[in-house]
Amino acid sequence: MKKIIFILAMTIANYAIEAQIKTPQMSPRSILTQVVGLTDVEINYSRPSARGRAVIGDLVPYGKLWRSGANENTTISFSDDVVIDGKTLPKGKYAIYTTPRADKWEIVFYSKTDNWGNPATWDETKVALKTNVKPEMLDRNVESFTIGISNLDANFAYLELSWEKTLVAIKFEVPTQKNTIASIDKALSGPSAGDYFSSAQYLFQSNGDIAKARTYVDKALEMSKDKPYFYYRLKSLIQAKQGDLKGAIETAKLSLAAAEIAKNQDYIKMNKDSIDEWSKK
Repeated sequence: MKKIIFILAMTIANYAIEAQIKTPQMSPRSILTQVVGLTDVEINYSRPSARGRAVIGDLVPYGKLWRSGANENTTISFSDDVVIDGKTLPKGKYAIYTTPRADKWEIVFYSKTDNWGNPATWDETKVALKTNVKPEMLDRNVESFTIGISNLDANFAYLELSWEKTLVAIKFEVPTQKNTIASIDKALSGPSAGDYFSSAQYLFQSNGDIAKARTYVDKALEMSKDKPYFYYRLKSLIQAKQGDLKGAIETAKLSLAAAEIAKNQDYIKMNKDSIDEWSKK
C-alpha cells in the first residue's frame, strides 16, 4: 500500500513539474494600442516569422483568403466610427482578413471575431467593410509579420501590414473634429444630471459636506427627465443623514415606486427596509 502511495505521489510530482514548463510560441501574440486623435484603436494578433521561407505569393499564396497572422483571428477595435475608402466602419471589434495579389490586396473587416483562422463557412452578411489597397515594395526585409499604425494625424492614420518586402497601408479617418466639438459643447453647457448625481454620491459616501450633497442630488433630479429610482434612493439617504426622516420616507417611497416599475428587486428591498427602519424612529 505504501509503495502504491509513493508511486502515485511521484507521478503527481512529475506532472506538476511538467505543467510548469514553458516554451516560446512559434507565432507570439502581440497587442498594440494607439490613440488616433480621440479614437482608441487596439490590435490583437499573432506574429509568424519567415524563418527562411518565401512568404508573399508562396507561404501566403496569391488569390486566397488569409487570416492576416497566425492562430486565432487577428482583430482590430475602434472606439468610434471610422471612415475607410469613403465608407463608414461602425465602431466595434473586427477580424481582419486579406486576399493578397501581386497588384492589389483586398482587405476585409469581418464582424465575427472568434474563428481560429479563416471561418469554416464565409458569411457575407458579416462583412462590415471591404476595400482594395495597392501593395508597396520595401527596401528592407521584415522577418516577422508586423501590424502597426503609422503616419499619425489628428484626423487619420494608416493601418500597416508588413512581411518580407511587402507593405500594405490602409488609411482610416477618425471623427476627431466631431468629438472635439461635442466635448467643447458639453463642457460649455455645464454639468449634466449625472455629474450632479456623481458629486452628491461622492460627498455622501465620503462623509463630505452633506448640505452640498443635498443640493447636488436635488439638482440632478431637477435636470433628469426620467427621475431614476437610484437618484431618489440617494436623496432619501442624504435626507436621513440630515435628520429629516419624514422627508427621507417620502423620497424612499418615490424610489420604491420607480424600482417596482423597473423590477429592480435590490432597490425594492433596500427602500422597503429603509422605510420600515425610519418609520420606527
